[in-house]
Amino acid sequence: MTEPLDELYFVWLYRQVGDIRVTNPSHSYWRMLKLLYDKEFVWFIPNDDNRLEDGKDLRCEFVDQERLIDVDPSWMRLGCSMLELLIALSRRLAFEAEGEPRGWFWRLIRNLSLHNCNDANLNYMTADEIDEILDRVIWRTYQYNGHGGLFPLERPHEDQRHVELWYQLSAYVLEMV
Repeated sequence: MTEPLDELYFVWLYRQVGDIRVTNPSHSYWRMLKLLYDKEFVWFIPNDDNRLEDGKDLRCEFVDQERLIDVDPSWMRLGCSMLELLIALSRRLAFEAEGEPRGWFWRLIRNLSLHNCNDANLNYMTADEIDEILDRVIWRTYQYNGHGGLFPLERPHEDQRHVELWYQLSAYVLEMV
């Protein structure tokens, strides 16, 4: 992995959900999003590999938009980060339930109780605590109704810890209607 490419990509991802021109640490999220970027999403529920691929598809979009050539194929094959997963899910939510992907992204961040982790306030939660939250999502140790995860439900029809992300997303959208 080439560091400059990785840095360019991270900034590109940040632009998908935030304004890179914001310099006020109370309104920027570089540090928290970097932790999400550094954490790999691992799937074990059938069909969640599709959400992983959605996240990795962002790299193709990045390469196309930035008109990059000779990108190392091994970089393209790296695992999907939690940041990529969340951006891809927010795009799916915007399509399914309308709205803007950026707004949906921050709603997912709020569902994870990470919304207060701006650059000025990151000490509110340590990197280890954020990692625990991300592990809770990855390893499905949240509550049966999805609380503590990405898609909390008030009236789940089944244990959300065993439901693929696509169906969790769909149930979440249906509850909002």
